[in-house]
Parts: sequence; structure tokens; C-alpha cells
Amino acid sequence: MLELQTLRNNVAVAKERLALRHFPQPELIDQALELDEQRKKAQSTLDTILAESNSIAKEIGMLMKQGKTAEADILKQRTTTLKQQEQEEKAAMDKVEANLRKIMLQLPNLPHASVPAGKSAEDNVVRKQAGNIPQLHAASKPHWELMSQYNLVSMELGVQLTGAGFPVFLGKGARLQRALASFFLERAVQAGYLEVVPPFMVNEQSAYGTGQLPDKEGQMYFVTEDNLYLIPTAEVPITNIYRDHIFNESDLPVKMAGHSPCFRREAGTYGKDVRGLNRVHQFEKVEIVQFAHPDQSYQTLEDMLAHVETLLEALELPYRILHLCGGDMGFASALTYDFEVFSAAQQRWLEVSSVSNFETFQSNRLKARLRDAQSKKTRLVHTLNGSALALPRIMAALLENHQTPEGIRIPAALQPYTGFDWIR
Repeated sequence: MLELQTLRNNVAVAKERLALRHFPQPELIDQALELDEQRKKAQSTLDTILAESNSIAKEIGMLMKQGKTAEADILKQRTTTLKQQEQEEKAAMDKVEANLRKIMLQLPNLPHASVPAGKSAEDNVVRKQAGNIPQLHAASKPHWELMSQYNLVSMELGVQLTGAGFPVFLGKGARLQRALASFFLERAVQAGYLEVVPPFMVNEQSAYGTGQLPDKEGQMYFVTEDNLYLIPTAEVPITNIYRDHIFNESDLPVKMAGHSPCFRREAGTYGKDVRGLNRVHQFEKVEIVQFAHPDQSYQTLEDMLAHVETLLEALELPYRILHLCGGDMGFASALTYDFEVFSAAQQRWLEVSSVSNFETFQSNRLKARLRDAQSKKTRLVHTLNGSALALPRIMAALLENHQTPEGIRIPAALQPYTGFDWIR
């Protein structure tokens, strides 16, 4: 959630930044500021009433000690009136604050100054491209055919058991999935991240804390009886570990990594873009999360990008890094870089990671703060997260890019985790 102080101090800048997102309701900023003024006036009136009530209470006490009960009774009548006014002002202020919060929750994060203009993914800017795009043999196949040929993953069994978009991993396919998760986690631990196994369902407050609500209700699976959401990423429960927390400067950065299943309803239903593992309702991912000092968060973002690069280089996959334009950014992000790997059999790029700096947008919802070592005052920390990495499309790219007439070659860095070097 945006900080009101940011809007108060930079109305024109805020509207300009939201225009980068093509946000359709810039007038919400004006409405929020108007409600904020109403809230401050109501608070001032309430403070005046309370001050008068306290003063009268002291005066009544003095009069009672002096035996002036008649005069005290007159003041008590005024106290009754003030209490009624206090209740009315509190009710009015509660209504204003509720309306203000409702509007603030609708406002997305302000894009960082470096975010390029653009409306959609076609306008994203390639920051870097690395690795060699393989030249496949004449009989090469897309990963969904390789999954069937080598009995690695069955989409049909998933339909039988659950529905479309729920793959069943088998044999070496299951072992490859487990190996990828272990490899990513081990690399994260080596990089200083604390491994966390979070719950795979969260309450409404946690979903609000990271910005999934009220923006993405339709994308999450909801357990109605228990009022819980299946997580779309481990970012949600891991980040909420520090809800209502005050950090000391010496605590930062806090680095956490978690492996979890992820559940998303928006998988799609047809076309090559959603075939096989390209887009599914349930998948696994290793997520990295950091709480950073506000003065250092953009260096932290660069460090996280470098970490993801080492993973893709170890897997011998060609990749590129995209600087997302304003129109393609997530609701809570101030700056996002996407990683894509090239799928040689499909001749297209597949997104496998998003690495984002949310600045204070999430921490304002979470009330995750930093205590200044000198002044002892608190301010909001910055939060960041990234996929390191999402497994389905990584597996798809591995199968396609490393296929040969003799079988599918497993990259050397992954072999200690799979226990095999070929799929044949």
C-alpha cells in the first residue's frame, strides 16, 4: 500500500508514475487526499472534545471536594453532551478511515523512475541476453512429446485425478523435479538465505500483506469453510513472517528462501502457449525473499538478479533479462526484471522468474519497520522477492534444449542431485 505521505508531498509525480502503468483511475489519488483531510479534521475535533472532557472532569472533581454539588451537576450535563459528540465523531472518523483504506488498497505501487513506458509485454526492454541457443537435431520434439516418450510427466493422469493443468510427474520426471528444487535450495543456502518451509495456505491478512488482495482474488484458490487461500507463491507466507515487526539496522538484510507448491487459477485452456508445462494450475517453485535497508534495496535487487543468473548458467540454458515496462508490471512492484529461457523446440522465450523490488508497498501493509540506530525513530523497510526458480518451464527448457538423438542430457551441475546423467 502506498504511503499517504508520498501522495501528499508528490501528487503530480504520483499521477505521472501511475500513468506509466496506464492506471485507469488516477482520480483515486485526489479522493484519498480529500478523505485524509477529512480524517485529520475529524481527529482535530475529537481531540478538542477529549481535551474539554478531561478539563471538565478535573473541574468536577474539585467542585465535589468543595461541596459544590449543584455546580458539579451542571458540568456533568455538559460531560454527557460531550460523550455523545465524542461517539458521533468517532463513528464519522471510522467511516472516513474505512473509505480511505478502501481507496488506498486499490492504488498500485508507483513505478521506479527507471521503468520504461509501454502498455504490454511487447514493450519490455531487453537488458541482457546470454548463452548459446542450441541447434537441435532434425527429429527434435517439444517437451510435451518428450514427456510422453520417456514417461516423465502425464497431463492425462492429472485430468483424471483433478482436472486440466495439474501434471503428474513420474519416474525420472519426478526425480528431475525433486533434483531441481534441491539444487535451487542448496544454491540459495550457499548464498546466505535461510531455508523456510512455510504453510501452503494463508489467511486473508497474509494475502493482503503482500498485495494479493484485493488485486488477485480471482487468481487464487479459496477454501471457503476455513477462509484460507492456497498460496500462489511462497513469497506470501514467508514475507508475512515479519508482519508487525521492527528490525534493528544490524538485522538487515534478512534473506529467506522457500520451496513450495504454487496454485494459480489463471492457467488457460488451449493453444501451444499452454501446452504441457508451459502454463499449469499447480507447480513448484523456489522463492527468495529479502527485507532490505531502504538505502540499499536497489543494490540488493542487483544481487538477486546475479543469483538467478548463476542458476541458469549452471543449467546451461540461454536466457535473457527483461526490464518490464509500466503496463506489464505487477500491482505491488516498483521495479521488476523478468528472466526468460529460450525453448529451442518451440522457438520461443519462456518466463521462468520475476525479480522485484516493492520498496515500502508491502512493508506498509505488513507494518514491517526499521528502527534508526541514532534517532530511534522507525521507518518502513523495503521488501524484495524473486523466483529462483519456477520449475515447470525450467524443466520444459531442459528437456527441449538438451535433447539429442541419444536421449536427453542432464547438465553436469544437476547430476549430483538427479543421480543420473541421461534420460533415455
